Amino acid sequence: QVQIWEFGGGSVQAGESLRLTCVAAGSRLRVETMAWYRQAPGKTRELVAIASINSGTKVADTVKGRFTISREDFSAAMNKQMNNLKPDDTAVYYCLVRSFSSPENYWGQGTQVTVSS
Repeated sequence: QVQIWEFGGGSVQAGESLRLTCVAAGSRLRVETMAWYRQAPGKTRELVAIASINSGTKVADTVKGRFTISREDFSAAMNKQMNNLKPDDTAVYYCLVRSFSSPENYWGQGTQVTVSS
């Protein structure tokens, strides 16, 4: 059983910043990948940023230069700093966790980010 906690969502004005944190825990959990996805109303879920032991760290082009992620290797915690937020960043942000021992994706419940102009 893997549990995931997400912290840091909220409502801000355009141009402001937010920091999201994802923490995972589970018996014998060894985390290979942690990622942030987001889903805006009426849109499909999209990848925002990913930190993988095997594949490295990547940030989507749509947020490059504004969002950064940080995660220590093999850690089950990841931070995402979101600067210069735009109304288009409004979405529910979900944390995904994948372990070394299973192909299963574990999802957090999501945290709402609302950016007003």
